[in-house]
Amino acid sequence: MAMQIEPAQLADTEAVIALLEQGHLLTEDLPTGLPGFVIAKYEQTPVGVAGLERFGPVGLLRSVAVDPHHQGKQIAAQLVGRLLESAQASSLQEVYLITNTADHYFERHGFQTVNRQEVPAAIQQTQQFSELCPSSAIVMKRSLN
Repeated sequence: MAMQIEPAQLADTEAVIALLEQGHLLTEDLPTGLPGFVIAKYEQTPVGVAGLERFGPVGLLRSVAVDPHHQGKQIAAQLVGRLLESAQASSLQEVYLITNTADHYFERHGFQTVNRQEVPAAIQQTQQFSELCPSSAIVMKRSLN
């Protein structure tokens, strides 16, 4: 059976938290109901997750995690690709992300490192940007136009 990517549902919350914890990613600011999140399932087993939070004309790509037993199979690339397509289809102009370790990975998806002061106020005011991620974290941006 093939892997499927579908919108995450409230019922997927526990699986999403488990995937994020495996990847040592934040879980305390997950939005209720997981709007903007997609989940990859292989034979109905959750194997990957990614989210896109929208703030007017910009978005925050976050929570990209793949089960360690399924890494190396392009699952994260498919999840990120799906969210970037969705962002472009909904006329977002830019997508930002914050990472401690995956900057080289996201460069392959067209993201470039930016100065924290250049980030739009809507992104700066997220809990992830302002409280949860260290100020040493790398902020990246991809323009969609």
